[in-house]
Amino acid sequence: MSTRIVNVVLPGRSGTHTVTIENSLIAAVENSDSARSSTAPAAYTTIDAEGRLLLPGLINAHAHIDKTLSGGPWVSAIQADSVAERIAHERRERDALGLPSQQYISHLVEKMVAAGTSHIRTHTDVDPGVGVRGIAAVSEVAEKYAHAVTIEQVAFPQGGLITNPGTLDLLRDAVDAGAAVVGGLDPAGFDSAPNAHLEAIFDLAASTGTKIDIHLHDDGTLGAWEMKLIAAMTEDFGLQGRVAISHAFGIDHAPTQAALLQRFAEAGIALVNAAVYDSPVPPLRACAEAGVLVAGGTDGINDLWGPFGDGDMLRRAMLLAYRNEGRADAELELALDAVTTNAARLLGLDDYGLVPGSAADLTLVDARSAAQAVAQVPQRWKVFKRGVEVAADGAFVTPPS
Repeated sequence: MSTRIVNVVLPGRSGTHTVTIENSLIAAVENSDSARSSTAPAAYTTIDAEGRLLLPGLINAHAHIDKTLSGGPWVSAIQADSVAERIAHERRERDALGLPSQQYISHLVEKMVAAGTSHIRTHTDVDPGVGVRGIAAVSEVAEKYAHAVTIEQVAFPQGGLITNPGTLDLLRDAVDAGAAVVGGLDPAGFDSAPNAHLEAIFDLAASTGTKIDIHLHDDGTLGAWEMKLIAAMTEDFGLQGRVAISHAFGIDHAPTQAALLQRFAEAGIALVNAAVYDSPVPPLRACAEAGVLVAGGTDGINDLWGPFGDGDMLRRAMLLAYRNEGRADAELELALDAVTTNAARLLGLDDYGLVPGSAADLTLVDARSAAQAVAQVPQRWKVFKRGVEVAADGAFVTPPS
């Protein structure tokens, strides 16, 4: 399938352009004046973007789609103050609600695609209660929607690792079943065994060739200490560039922030944040200047942890910018990087972008600049995966049977 998208605005470039797609890849990017001098073959489909902004596919680098209740009946969340309380509540209720549900996961994935998401990294619960059912459910949905979105799973010990016997063996099973990343959860604050917890997941990742993405809600001096430990283990196990810390609330600890950023840059550790509620967010400008990758995600969406979220990564970029008090275009563009180019680097997407040879995962937005798209979160006009239209006017396009 060959397509020419004419009269598009590209981030960081003046004027309008024509983007040519052939065989699921971007074949050419030309200034509109240059493109007008050549005639497209009759076999091409031409789409006039009428000055709309073209972005590469948006990336959700931290989701929990196995937990979602999206599309189902309303279920009230509890007003819990701690991570432990929310985990206990979820364990009590999930089976009765039929979680994980492929129906709910599918509903959410379609919303995400309609909002321009082309890739998702999702943390899937693995524990003795659910086993690897979540891994299997998400894998089936991922296969069903492979034409529209790419889904990568993290084997996530939400209920603890050292304090929850049998979980480590299940993480191995999850990796065998296709999980590409090994997760962790508050090694000190929740699992009360920071060294044993981290050694277990680093050893598993190193022995299986997987990456690591650790939930770290612990803040203050405890969170900062755990982050130093993670950096040291990253180097000890030779996993530089393969480790991420999600949430990373301890980065808000002012006395250690600069030193931590330096350690993350040295060890190639990325930070992932969803700007949830009033929890700390990484300082985007300071991270960029230190050479630390920051990617964005949504965290949970309409689940037993909370009723909020719509899967829109432009909205999440807006929240990252807002929480950073970003006002100038350059600061808004840093937030957009978190859900595009930075997240692509985190996921190891070598064919990502808006240059010839890149995969034609594209999002046309009703905006005239990247900063406007972040600030105003306009509707996605058209969404493409590998050059095929998968959403239009904010709605998922069901492929012909």
